[in-house]
Amino acid sequence: MKTKLAILGGLAALALGAGSASAGGSEGSVGVGAEEIFNVNLAGTTFSIGGLSANYDMGQFHVGGVLGFFDDGGNDDTDVFIGGRFYYHLHSTAMSDFSVGASATMGFLGDGNPGSDNSTVMLLEPGFQIRAFVASNVALSFSGGLTLGLLDADGVSIGGQGTGSAGVHYYFF
Repeated sequence: MKTKLAILGGLAALALGAGSASAGGSEGSVGVGAEEIFNVNLAGTTFSIGGLSANYDMGQFHVGGVLGFFDDGGNDDTDVFIGGRFYYHLHSTAMSDFSVGASATMGFLGDGNPGSDNSTVMLLEPGFQIRAFVASNVALSFSGGLTLGLLDADGVSIGGQGTGSAGVHYYFF
């Protein structure tokens, strides 16, 4: 009987003394990966934004950026995007977090017609993000929200729509 009590007491001491598990998303961790924003439609122009991305987790929130480049080999049709984001963690567990925030992205869209004007787009995307850590340092992210956009300064076109994105990041800590 004393042996069982000693074992139970030892297990209880281990359980009470154990710290919380640390996942990527821990304060000071850096994540690198890729992400894609799906089917943005602005003034009849539909495009997706995808590319390399990075996150820096600061504990209660994370900041990050994306750099995208696409060229299908045609003349004057290269698309380039650069953006930044901020998400505040409303709720976190050892293997996930739920955040609200926004991203801002600037893009230069080639139209494939040499000599014609290319398009410049500015997007502001308030919304939410869920990160699920499938391993302690690998996160899948899913975001949703509203895309507010401006297309070209010549004839400003403002649009808004629901949007979604997905990404994967490997965290170093």
